[in-house]
Amino acid sequence: MSCEKTSCKKGGIIVIGATGFIGMYTIRQLIAEGRKVYATGRNKQLGAVLEDMGAEFIELDITCEKDYEKLPTENIDGVILLAGLLPANATADLEENENAADYFEVNVIGTIKVLEFCRKNKIKKLISNSSYSDVAGAWRKGYAIKETEPRDFHFTGDHAVYVISKNAACDVMEYYNQQHNMQCAWFRFPPVYGVGPHSVIYVNGKYYKSGVQTFIENAQQGNDIEIWGDPHITRDIIYVKDVAKAYCMALDSDKTRGLYNMTSGTELDLEDQVKAIIEVFGDPDNRSSIVYRPDKPNNTPSFLFDMSKAKEDFGFVPQYTSYIDMMKDYKDELESGKWDELVNSRKKEQ
Repeated sequence: MSCEKTSCKKGGIIVIGATGFIGMYTIRQLIAEGRKVYATGRNKQLGAVLEDMGAEFIELDITCEKDYEKLPTENIDGVILLAGLLPANATADLEENENAADYFEVNVIGTIKVLEFCRKNKIKKLISNSSYSDVAGAWRKGYAIKETEPRDFHFTGDHAVYVISKNAACDVMEYYNQQHNMQCAWFRFPPVYGVGPHSVIYVNGKYYKSGVQTFIENAQQGNDIEIWGDPHITRDIIYVKDVAKAYCMALDSDKTRGLYNMTSGTELDLEDQVKAIIEVFGDPDNRSSIVYRPDKPNNTPSFLFDMSKAKEDFGFVPQYTSYIDMMKDYKDELESGKWDELVNSRKKEQ
């Protein structure tokens, strides 16, 4: 059956927070599958990019009640909620300006407004996301973390209130599942890799270049790359194209409900990651050397997530499970120029 014929039987999808990194990839996947897509966000320039891709762009702030009047209410199959306040995008320095209220206003109250829009318009499916740090206490324990793992997280640091707010938002979604018979689900993401505006991120209100971006730039220039601490520390990550595919598959399943680990399900070794970056981004005539610095502290968390629930409920199996495959596609996407506006969007904010 062709995609065109299949799409005739399906309604539209609303993606709230579509002008973000994951949102734009998800929009592309939905459109490729023949879906009618309504994309919301606050960035008009990226909205124009989404319209060029084939989506209908609607300017919307999830905290603004009146903005929801702009959204379509007929023939909508589901909503993907990606909008939110993240520490990597938060400018507040916690030593000077506590921003706990901002996280609750956006991540909790904003989620409730989206849930009410869905409930009032009989849209049963809503898929959002949660923080992988909600089970930080299980990191480095040597087993694959399941969705049934009890919450155990830190109450200090610039991620603390973010995690608390996302936990609260997920609990409210479960309330709507049980109280209003909705079909809400949320994905627990580790770091998501792919082309986007995250080469530079906020950490406690200050800009820093990401570790991956630093490795890539050093590889391109043939500079030595230092690995601090244990070179064989492992963690589970996911590639953005797998995320986009997972959202589409979850929307199409009547079993989708509750929390899902959404990762590669693979332990990726730090040394192997650096070697892959050197191979993909390095100059063959001027290869970077790896310098091992066990004397330097490395606070990278180590974890692995169990992926069986997503496979059982909606058939999801990640395609990108090796780091070198991720980096090869990352480079192709970066050099294609398709995401230039997205990549540069952070620079325009500064």
